[in-house]
Amino acid sequence: MKWKILFVTLSVTVSMADKASSEQLIVNSYGGPYEEIIRSRIIEPFEKEFNVKVIYDAVGSASQDYAKIKATRGRPGFDVVVMTASQSLDGCRDNLLEKFSTETVPNIAKLNPEISGIAGACGAVHEVQYLSLLWRKDKLAKAPVSWSAFFDEELKGKVILPTFQNIMAAYLMQIMSVTNGGDLMDNVDPGFEAMGRLASQSMGFEQSSSIMENHLKEGEVWAMPFWNGRAQLLVDSGLPVDYVRPAEGTIPLVATLNVPVGARNKELAYRFVNFFLEKSSQEAWVTGYNVGSARTDIEVPDAVRARQITTEADLKTLLLPDLSGLAAKLPEWGARWEREVIAAGR
Repeated sequence: MKWKILFVTLSVTVSMADKASSEQLIVNSYGGPYEEIIRSRIIEPFEKEFNVKVIYDAVGSASQDYAKIKATRGRPGFDVVVMTASQSLDGCRDNLLEKFSTETVPNIAKLNPEISGIAGACGAVHEVQYLSLLWRKDKLAKAPVSWSAFFDEELKGKVILPTFQNIMAAYLMQIMSVTNGGDLMDNVDPGFEAMGRLASQSMGFEQSSSIMENHLKEGEVWAMPFWNGRAQLLVDSGLPVDYVRPAEGTIPLVATLNVPVGARNKELAYRFVNFFLEKSSQEAWVTGYNVGSARTDIEVPDAVRARQITTEADLKTLLLPDLSGLAAKLPEWGARWEREVIAAGR
């Protein structure tokens, strides 16, 4: 009888431990200000609503996170990961990320189909940023409104450009291509020609966005391409800077939530993704992190709406490259960047 009682006790203990484990969700994303905002705006409300515990794993960039997913064959140790549309497409192709549906994540149906299409079936688009023109208000006589402002005489030697290892470089070249009579994918000669001219009068190249940002803070750089979410953080910090979505249009940075195929707690992971896409959650995220949304029924203050992608009209101003095709082009374009753009900057 003692052994029987002991067995029942152990079974109950194990069962309770399994239940506690199943109610924990591991979310991998970024640190710094991002972590503070996602905790207060998304994670804490989610924990309260579903009575669960979220373990936040602030390790790795999007590319590093996907490398871990690939190296572990879809079992990286986290249940949800924040990446970009590029990794979402790679993960679907490699069968390492779960595909979402309206059954598993109902709020997928609330997203703009064009933006969702960029990320594919494995990416739930939770934010939209865009490549902006960031500038020093205390250095330039008037606010730029066009990408052509980079070529103004007053900006000679005062523009910094990303290296090709930073996707901003490819996006800026594509924008310059469209602006100068080419297109996004097939006829990019005008883009490379324009980038060569710009490189010849720039102060140089940096791979890291943080280092580019430091040059701007120190006043060595007066204008540069930059993601608008980070640009807004600089504005909010009190630095004399501002940013603009130029009249010719721009390319978005589409951020996604993803679930690896080997996630231990998929049901809760789907709940988290769906919660992040709720109307109220998107409103909290857009106003907290100063980014846009693929959900256009959200209600946000006019000051936020004026700077972010939040409406169907905003989405029409975006240039939307085929990211799968872009990935195939990058090796060729990278070599051409070295020959024509870097060489022109020397």
